[in-house]
Amino acid sequence: MNTNFIKPSSLRRIALVLSGIILVGALVAADSSHASSSDKAPVAVKLDSKPVNRGALAPASYSVVAKRIAPSVVTITTVTKARVSNLNLRNFQGIPDPFFRQFFGNQFPQVREQPQSGLGSGVIISPDGYIVTNNHVIDGADVVSVSLADNREFKKAHIVGRDPKTDIAVIKVDAKDLPAIVFTESSRVEVGDCVLAIGNPFGIGETVTTGIVSAKGRRAGLGLEYEDFIQTDAAINPGNSGGALVDIDGRLIGINTAILSRSGGFQGVGLAVPSDLVRNVVDQLVQHGKVVRGFIGVNIQNISPALAETFGLKERTGALVSDVTPNSPAAKAGLQSGDVIIEVDGKSVADTNELRTVVSQTAPGTKLTLRVQRDGKSETFNLVTGTAPNQSRNRRNNDEAVQQDDTGVLNGVAVADLDANSRREFNVPARIRGALITEVAADSSAARAGLQPGDVILEINHQPVVSADEAVKLSEDGSNKKTLLKLWSRGGTIYVVVDETETSAP
Repeated sequence: MNTNFIKPSSLRRIALVLSGIILVGALVAADSSHASSSDKAPVAVKLDSKPVNRGALAPASYSVVAKRIAPSVVTITTVTKARVSNLNLRNFQGIPDPFFRQFFGNQFPQVREQPQSGLGSGVIISPDGYIVTNNHVIDGADVVSVSLADNREFKKAHIVGRDPKTDIAVIKVDAKDLPAIVFTESSRVEVGDCVLAIGNPFGIGETVTTGIVSAKGRRAGLGLEYEDFIQTDAAINPGNSGGALVDIDGRLIGINTAILSRSGGFQGVGLAVPSDLVRNVVDQLVQHGKVVRGFIGVNIQNISPALAETFGLKERTGALVSDVTPNSPAAKAGLQSGDVIIEVDGKSVADTNELRTVVSQTAPGTKLTLRVQRDGKSETFNLVTGTAPNQSRNRRNNDEAVQQDDTGVLNGVAVADLDANSRREFNVPARIRGALITEVAADSSAARAGLQPGDVILEINHQPVVSADEAVKLSEDGSNKKTLLKLWSRGGTIYVVVDETETSAP
């Protein structure tokens, strides 16, 4: 049975979340609603960096911690006002638009959506009223209200800023001397540490649950651009979103964000945004109303066993550079396609997610030292991070086949030259040179490797490809049944190994 990814957001809806993968080294400035144009002073959050006492015996009760932390966790209620929209009847149930026009003309009927309310949690991070929560708790809301543990209510909170890419948002109420929570460094948290989750599940009231840290650095495929979750088995349910995950000393280590569940309720896999990432996002949202992230200008991908063998890598750790953006910090520093980034400022890089997270928390204009594996040797590069614009990635299918390769390798792949029409069709930039894949046989090794119509072959076994003729010629050598391709695919550049020694199942 497949697992649905469900955000424990409001009681008005439980959102099914689709998995998404983004191959980027370009880390981008996040959009933010209600952002102020003028910079403000940062939030003076309380930070306690001491490691938790792991040698102590487990306490018989967590009541002291719960009583101390409970006042810092709030209930957030949202209201979305009624809206009127035109009913979209185009191709409704297969019936073409002109069928409806004979009844409605050009004035399609209007639908009045009912007001909706939502419920979530939040955490007070400063005595003067700043509160952190999840972006999906307040997303689309017209009115955001806050209820404190002492029964005080604030009917209209101000949205300071939102960061959909990490699902973190900051709101503010007009108050003083609020019980702000103390942060600790999530980087010091270890798997097996005891934790408490505090929030308002199902709207029944403030609730405390306990468990352990099950894993760190989880990328759960929730569709967020930056996922670096702490996983816990402390019970988290709809309504807990935006609440606190704390250690046994009562210090914040994460903001509860999502659950992985087949039923929609708690099944032992809860996810929280780590406090180090929360602090980084909060500081920028409060000061600037938006998050500006570092950019080095590389497309990156994880290293599969086939890629490790092809590139002669002894280990699969690091991030493989599949492309370098022209005139980017990485290009100016001398990085090349095929490099493997294994360290940033002396800290090892396990995979693309770790590199993406590290760079995302680096401000533009920061000096970084990268250690790279190139042709079996270790090299060091220095660069200064920049800022990049948003990049869209889309693609469509193209069924026109021009040249079919059924000899040598890449059997069942049809290619064509790139022209103005195909560039528009598949959104291929002018700088890309190669052979457009127009057809891939469903039972071919290329299809099993993930090749699709619309991909552009840039290199075959490190040999540049500039035309369909050249792609066919380079693939005619059948002596090596494993072919390394460099592709422009779905808006990015990746390496793929097509293994012709594999045979399809009977």
